[in-house]
Amino acid sequence: MSDASQGLRLYNTLTRTKEDFVPIDPRNVRMYVCGPTVYDFAHIGNARPVIVFDVLFRLLRHLHGETHVTYVRNITDVDDKINARALRDFGGEIASGALSLNEAIRRVTEKTADQFHTDVATLGCLEPTVEPRATEFVEPRADGKADMITLIQSLIGRGHAYVAAGEVLFDTASMPDYGQLSRRNLDEQQAGARIAVDAHKKNPGDFVLWKLSSPEEPGWQSPWGRGRPGWHIECSAMSAAYLGEVFDIHGGGLDLIFPHHENEIAQSRCAHGTSVMANVWMHNGFLQVEGQKMSKSLGNFYSIHELLETDTFGGRKWPGDVLRLAMLMTHYREPIDFSVRKLEEAENTLRKWKRAADLAPAAGSQLPVEVVEALSDDLATYAAFQQLTQLAGEATDFDGSGDNAAAVALKTALTFLGFDIGATKVDDTVVAKAIAERLTLIAAKNWTEADRVRDELLAQGVQLKDGKDPVTGERVTTWEIKR
Repeated sequence: MSDASQGLRLYNTLTRTKEDFVPIDPRNVRMYVCGPTVYDFAHIGNARPVIVFDVLFRLLRHLHGETHVTYVRNITDVDDKINARALRDFGGEIASGALSLNEAIRRVTEKTADQFHTDVATLGCLEPTVEPRATEFVEPRADGKADMITLIQSLIGRGHAYVAAGEVLFDTASMPDYGQLSRRNLDEQQAGARIAVDAHKKNPGDFVLWKLSSPEEPGWQSPWGRGRPGWHIECSAMSAAYLGEVFDIHGGGLDLIFPHHENEIAQSRCAHGTSVMANVWMHNGFLQVEGQKMSKSLGNFYSIHELLETDTFGGRKWPGDVLRLAMLMTHYREPIDFSVRKLEEAENTLRKWKRAADLAPAAGSQLPVEVVEALSDDLATYAAFQQLTQLAGEATDFDGSGDNAAAVALKTALTFLGFDIGATKVDDTVVAKAIAERLTLIAAKNWTEADRVRDELLAQGVQLKDGKDPVTGERVTTWEIKR
């Protein structure tokens, strides 16, 4: 199969249409995606945009060249929830003076950021080109890159922000077309606002750019007093620092359209005097767990780490590539129901693909054209996976004459899509323990659970064979890796 750079079409939330993607500079395609707020371990909902935009990053690098794509995904490490977590975990040390609040915050965010990096690497995601931390872009920088305080000063100077009651606020009425992304007009927002709560605002929809910090809160010196930035200004500064005033693609979850992305657009456009912030806005759909909204109160709130390392979901651990495939089996713009059944389906599919791909000695240099075409249609992963299933069937049915081109193409596509196609690794101790458990269940005539153990091993590529010891007549079980 020959490779091809098909025309990429992406759905643009800003225009509500699917459009041909035309980069501002084909030799420097620029994408920004909102990253995690690292006050706690990332949950499975956080994993979806990371995986979705990893696939887009891979596709852009394929179409334009690896060195011609800049992908920025930030780390938010200044946030009131982070402050609360630092006080909870290190309150004693802070009270005794052994640790400053800023030092405690750094400890909280370093731990959770490190875990995030470990988790998403296990999910098969590439590192972004740049991963800025919000705390590094609050004050003016020695390298001259954009920062939050300077952006706020620009907004005040251009008449788009004002100081009131110790805060710096964005003046939404100063931007005639505010609300284009979310399709919310200012009058509707004002009608539903609780004006009495924020009487110092000119307009109920005005939002905070800078707020003062108490002695117990982290803070930076600014022209408006010691304080800290509002949430939205962070991404305006970090995207401008690495991608410029206008760039190609901005991504994130559907829940960020309003207010976060809407306010990013307002800040960036008004600070720089541009007509757009990013040309294409992309948003992945919501995630439910077993048909319900994910919530700690419902007991269905799972971190990526829990799914990978504990038996809290479905009574077992789940491999990273299974989680990855389960996320991509649903089109990124559609809602997804994350369930044990979906994970089992992904695991079975992946096992079949890997067995077929193992028939090829190595991946090739050319991606299957059909896979590229499917992904180029607004990341139609389901259509791409149909092509992989077809290739797996062709590879398995190969008659042995010549090269198994289908197996090579399949292995190439799986590698490109971020799936681990190394040889199946089996822990002998784990298998022996599972076999012993199954024999105990059989002795107790618990056939349902015995079959479950057998099926779980088969899903991992381990096939059991039952027999009898020729001397004792006792049941014995052997196993082999099934390709």
